[in-house]
Amino acid sequence: MSTHTAIVEWHSNGSRFTDNRYSRAHQWRFDGGAVVPASSSPHVVRVPLSDPAGVDPEEAYVAALSSCHMLWFLSIAADAGLAVDSYRDEASGVMAKNEAGNEWIARVVLRPHVVVRGETPVDRAALDALHHRAHEACFLANSVKTDVVVEGTVSVGG
Repeated sequence: MSTHTAIVEWHSNGSRFTDNRYSRAHQWRFDGGAVVPASSSPHVVRVPLSDPAGVDPEEAYVAALSSCHMLWFLSIAADAGLAVDSYRDEASGVMAKNEAGNEWIARVVLRPHVVVRGETPVDRAALDALHHRAHEACFLANSVKTDVVVEGTVSVGG
């Protein structure tokens, strides 16, 4: 089994801090060298204490689920002989309150649009089956209690 790491780093930059008026902007660093600006969501902590240009944890959660699904879908489609030209997902996460009154991302809807090459025949049932297999294989979908729904579309293009 593998281990995956990230470094999450924040600095007070001299803010008083205890008045709760500190910047939530921080960075995520990954082993391949990528550095991602991050922040709390402006929906949770108002600007200027949040940085809308940074990725917030809720967006990252939705993106991670979408990315995991996409990577599995592409692998399964390739194995099935389906030539995919592009894949674009407009995923969204919906916040709700749980039984204890705490907020959580209760539902993530993936809306992948797949463009297949040339005259590749694909019907809705075959596409749904590929998405189902991708969802079942996705490590992240298997790791969360959020309801993850796939509403995929496909078109034939060049």
